[in-house]
Amino acid sequence: MSLLALRDVACWRGGRLLFESLNLTLAAGEAMLVTGPNGTGKSSLLRVAAGLLRPLAGTVEAAPCALADERPALDPELGLAKALAFWAPRSGDVPAALEATGLAALADVPVRLFSTGQLRRASLARVALSGAPLWLLDEPANGLDTGSLDLLAELIVRHLDNGGALLAASHQPLSGAAWRTLELAQ
Repeated sequence: MSLLALRDVACWRGGRLLFESLNLTLAAGEAMLVTGPNGTGKSSLLRVAAGLLRPLAGTVEAAPCALADERPALDPELGLAKALAFWAPRSGDVPAALEATGLAALADVPVRLFSTGQLRRASLARVALSGAPLWLLDEPANGLDTGSLDLLAELIVRHLDNGGALLAASHQPLSGAAWRTLELAQ
């Protein structure tokens, strides 16, 4: 069963065609890494897959998804656990997500006080809490130290092993999956 299917998709942004005739499918347990230079449409592709950006042409069919990009989508004034609880289908899941992302000790700290790496991990915790079968990750390794990269790989493995799929855009190599690669060019 396909969790993401893009057929003959084209994307127009900033007065130019970023990509066209793009086809891809992701089934349960599959991961695809989108690479390419800045400005080639990696983030736009994720937004098209999420339904946040309408394609110029083609069709998109996607399972429920969760997007992690440069915006953490967490209330900056709340402590992290309370901010994450908004996204959790079951309140008991929040402590597990905090533990999985190495943020348990920061559960009561207001999100606005977090470093770049902590914000990235908080965003990943939000995605993990969503219960969405399709994860869309935009530069998920940005701001992460070595230990946090290991936590990211563990999250990816767990998600794929549980029947999820993942589409990630990154300039950096990512661990945790047998990544298929899609390179976007200028």
